[in-house]
Amino acid sequence: MRKHLSLITAFLLLCLHGYAQEKATSKAADKSLLWRISNKEMKEPSYLFGTIHLICEQDYVWTDAMAKCLQAAKELCLELDMDDPNITMQIAMGMMNSNGKTLKSYFDDTTYTKLEKYMKDSVGMGIEMFQTMKPVMLLTMFSAKSPICSSAVSYETNLVQLAQVQQKEVTGLESVEEQLDLFDNLPTDSVIKEITDILNGKNSDKTAYYKKLINAYKNQDLPALGDLIKESGATDKDLGGFLDVRNEKWVPRMIEKMDKNSTFFAVGAGHLYGDNGVINLLRKAGYTVVPVK
Repeated sequence: MRKHLSLITAFLLLCLHGYAQEKATSKAADKSLLWRISNKEMKEPSYLFGTIHLICEQDYVWTDAMAKCLQAAKELCLELDMDDPNITMQIAMGMMNSNGKTLKSYFDDTTYTKLEKYMKDSVGMGIEMFQTMKPVMLLTMFSAKSPICSSAVSYETNLVQLAQVQQKEVTGLESVEEQLDLFDNLPTDSVIKEITDILNGKNSDKTAYYKKLINAYKNQDLPALGDLIKESGATDKDLGGFLDVRNEKWVPRMIEKMDKNSTFFAVGAGHLYGDNGVINLLRKAGYTVVPVK
């Protein structure tokens, strides 16, 4: 039995690694997905909300307080600017393999046959159209399928729709290129192994682990999520680049936005918590960050 989700799955679902270092004494105060950011120089507070990138509709958490804080903000800021009309093309181009290798060349014949079948049966798409793509593209596609429900929803999609109705500007904390660099830094042989393990059914504990994540998320329990990442066996080397480095990069960009107007930041919940989490980094920068119930 595998001890953890794939790196890409963990990243896309929740980005949990940042929780692991927080002290247990603060656990009771940290049970919230929504946080208010303020200091004496700010005319209006901004807000920080932890999302999960893929969740079953019945598990979706969206309270009146969350809706009111989004309504109060002037701007919605996600990890990427999801209402940019060029974003889909930028991601597709970034996933193109520039070394001339076809997708088929990464797998032996037996594994490739399994891949063809998996793509058709589980993803509902033929493998032929992805021959010029990087192998990590497959892993992101596999990770975008919920293991416990047939139809999942996206916080980012829903938030963008709400912002558009409210005529708010939608922006991002990083560029598509910056995010794609994260995937390019994953060793190709590790990506191929993850894909092969999925095809061979070696991630059979994924559903049970995912249910634990969802339960903690629904309870808005950041410390419980921290305990789960310890259980998963993921290491600093595994996910540090996906979280710590980005958190440090994001905070100055958040401050620049908050200096202009009230902003509702919505990022993967794993970025919020821990010594190197966004909450703690904002506090170190002189901001008061408190949970909103």
